[in-house]
Amino acid sequence: MIRVAFGQMYPKLLEPEENYLKGESLIEKAAENGARLIVLPELFDTGYNFENREEVESVAQPVPNGKTTGFLVRAAKKYHIFIVAGTAEKDSLGRLYNSAVVVGPQGYLGKYRKIHLFAREKEFFEPGNLGFEVFHLGFARVGVMICFDWFFPESARTLALKGAEIIAHPANLVMPYAPRAMPIRALENRVYTITADRVGEERGLRFIGRSQINSPLAETLVEGSEDGEEIGIAEIDLSLARRKGLNDYNDIFRDRRPEHYAR
Repeated sequence: MIRVAFGQMYPKLLEPEENYLKGESLIEKAAENGARLIVLPELFDTGYNFENREEVESVAQPVPNGKTTGFLVRAAKKYHIFIVAGTAEKDSLGRLYNSAVVVGPQGYLGKYRKIHLFAREKEFFEPGNLGFEVFHLGFARVGVMICFDWFFPESARTLALKGAEIIAHPANLVMPYAPRAMPIRALENRVYTITADRVGEERGLRFIGRSQINSPLAETLVEGSEDGEEIGIAEIDLSLARRKGLNDYNDIFRDRRPEHYAR
């Protein structure tokens, strides 16, 4: 059994330094409570509801050689914890991505760029081009998707087929559906899911909170409030995520019939 956590927070728009302080407080609390992994929200360091591309460019950082990744690496080493956190990334050509960074006590592990962009994100960010990746943390295999990726069952299924036992899901949810859907994503792939949402209102856009950790049996092990900055911690049994059999006859992956799924 291991402990994992979400950190639910209210990022301040365009104020990364203040958001680092908020993020570190959540990371510290998770570590003090024995968590080996914490997931922070989408764009935890920048806020979300940008007015124009110039605002994004003013706070976006290269990954891994930027301030946000540096902060996360230092925090992971200080508190001996793995972290998945959303950020605005600027690449060497000036392209912007809605990304997530994966770090641990040994340093930077990798990144994911959001594939399914939501609403006005398309005005600022490029669609992700790195595919869905699973990161080996030693004690677990963790796949990453960001917010609106949940709406596409292929996202979680692809990560599960690649071996993910936990899906880390940084989010800035505004629609009410994800808290109902994520237990099903966990069930249909027999994985744990950790959705780390933000709270608060930003330029008239209200975020729903309700971060969750869900089990391969569609159980919601812990759920956040609608408006509080807080951590949620659950103890999980990864052997449950490693067993894809339902009974003596059925296995959710071996029973797949992909030859019949093509359009």
